[in-house]
Amino acid sequence: MSTDDRPVPPTGDPDRFARFRSPRAAVVYVLLAVAVYQMSGWVFHHVRDFLGLLFLAWLASVTIEPVVDRLERAGMRRGAGTGLVLAGLALLAAGFVALFGALLADQLAQLVGALPDALTRVTDWANRTFGTEFATGKDLIDVTPDTVRDFAAKYAPSLLGVVSSLIGVVFQALTLLLFVFYMSAQGPQLRRTISSWFPARQQQIIATVWSTSVDKAGGYVMSRLILAAISSIATGVFLMVIGVPYWLPLAIWTGVVSQFVPTIGTYLAIGLPALIAAANQPFDGVWVIVFGTAYQQVENYLLHPKITSRTVSIHPAVAFGAVIVGASLFGPIGALVSIPVVAVIQALVETYGRRYELVPDPGNPEAPSAPGNPEAPGAPSPPGGDAE
Repeated sequence: MSTDDRPVPPTGDPDRFARFRSPRAAVVYVLLAVAVYQMSGWVFHHVRDFLGLLFLAWLASVTIEPVVDRLERAGMRRGAGTGLVLAGLALLAAGFVALFGALLADQLAQLVGALPDALTRVTDWANRTFGTEFATGKDLIDVTPDTVRDFAAKYAPSLLGVVSSLIGVVFQALTLLLFVFYMSAQGPQLRRTISSWFPARQQQIIATVWSTSVDKAGGYVMSRLILAAISSIATGVFLMVIGVPYWLPLAIWTGVVSQFVPTIGTYLAIGLPALIAAANQPFDGVWVIVFGTAYQQVENYLLHPKITSRTVSIHPAVAFGAVIVGASLFGPIGALVSIPVVAVIQALVETYGRRYELVPDPGNPEAPSAPGNPEAPGAPSPPGGDAE
């Protein structure tokens, strides 16, 4: 028999997957899947704080990256530029503490001590004026020397606990700064290293995703910081003019909460200054609410469109849901970084997603097609090309 006449061996064994279909193997694979799931949950539970710290460091690094890029184009080494930016931010923080630190600490301590009494006075005024029967602070909390002593004994930390907590905070801050420095100073090198593991077409996608993340996440955080600073300054000046006490912590509270807490942040931000002002003078609380409402209109129609022109617009419900999910996964850090991450995902979907022309609605045949439809005649194609 010649070599060409020999029977060709089968290319595949029809029974080679039979062992995967046996009941014993199925039980083993189910147990392995359960074990992997349990192990993954255990690992995530123990490293989620570290992951949240990495997310926060990434967010800070992409926020300062435009400034670092400008310094690099000016001839400065990237590492030196990153160190210069971080040192400048540290000097700004130290300058703020030197100018307002003592005032802020004093007013904040007085505010915390006066808040229960302010709530009681506002509630009493509302009950007298409108005939309501809201419970006052004295009715809700029975404060006696014994209850104060028991509360202090139960919740006051020991000296060792204070020292260990302080060391932990300093260690986390230094770790955060270290990751921010390396993520910014070695950002291009990190991108090249990741891209080298993928073919040329995927490398282009990685470059697009990287630049989109820097533009959208960094632009979002920077725009929010600018809006928070403007809101804090305007609120602080107004509160100081009308004579509201504790104007500095209340102004910082208003600026930060109104910009970084979606949907309900505006109401929470102006609620606390209005409460403190009303406790001092009821009509001052009304003026604070009027100011907050007027400033919100100025911000929505004048400041916000100009400052956030480089960022994407996120639906309030999506932003609020993202904060809840981020807080449940990573705690307060997750709530802080959730909206920039959603902004990046939304930008990538808009870049690589594909939308189609709407068919005529039988109930409303004159309804227009979807705006910005890339399939419509004369519309430009998406930046990433057609999806395959």
